[in-house]
Amino acid sequence: MSFAALDSLDWPVFEPGTVWLVGAGPGAPGLLSLLGYRGLLEADVVVYDALVSDALLALANPAAERIYAGKRGGKPSPKQADISLRLVELAEAGKRVLRLKGGDPFIFGRGAEEALALVARGIRFRIVPGISAGVGGLAYAGIPVTHRDTNQAVVFLTGHDESGGIPAAVDWAAVANAAPIIVMYMAVKHLRSIADKLMAAGRAPADRVAVVCNAALPDQYVVDGTLGDIARIEPMLKAPAIVVVGAVGGLRQDLDWYVGALRENGLG
Repeated sequence: MSFAALDSLDWPVFEPGTVWLVGAGPGAPGLLSLLGYRGLLEADVVVYDALVSDALLALANPAAERIYAGKRGGKPSPKQADISLRLVELAEAGKRVLRLKGGDPFIFGRGAEEALALVARGIRFRIVPGISAGVGGLAYAGIPVTHRDTNQAVVFLTGHDESGGIPAAVDWAAVANAAPIIVMYMAVKHLRSIADKLMAAGRAPADRVAVVCNAALPDQYVVDGTLGDIARIEPMLKAPAIVVVGAVGGLRQDLDWYVGALRENGLG
């Protein structure tokens, strides 16, 4: 079957005055879902975040207005309330609005906040899930989130709260002991402090740490270390990055597949 045959499928209608909250995946344009791609083709407006690449935006309807609404730690960023209001205003103006977010909208993506703002104004919406960086980004580094020889549970954690500091509501003792594998989003800035809290709660300094920077992109790189030597690896880290603590990081030695000529394909 050719890709063009997809045009004949019974796609959901992207109606004027509605919003699609679409997950763009961890980086590579080819990891966008079919529904996400269809939405991009039909949108009148694309409101996109900082982790959406130019290559991915190039897939959108050429006539669509593109509005940047990225939030990056330590840099001037639009307030979440303003982004949500913009989505509301565009939809109420009769536009087909596609909100394009890196990863998955409902995994540390503030998609629920935006959807609730739409609900409050009676605006219909669709959620189009994306491949989360905490799963897909690690997979591109040859790191499985689960393996039956290492773990039957995993904890997903954000590395900062709304203020930009370490999440104050996290029970670090509970997190440290809840699962053998901990996956952390947006944790580079506070990684040393987080590592100290995990070790103080009982995690061993020798616990493996792998940090995947620029996941699923041609310039992806991985920094390996342990909880006890975060200070050594810290200068090598660059956001966006996904951090995994635990033994699954060691499987990369055999499973590191995204190398060499494979990185030459811009779709991933």
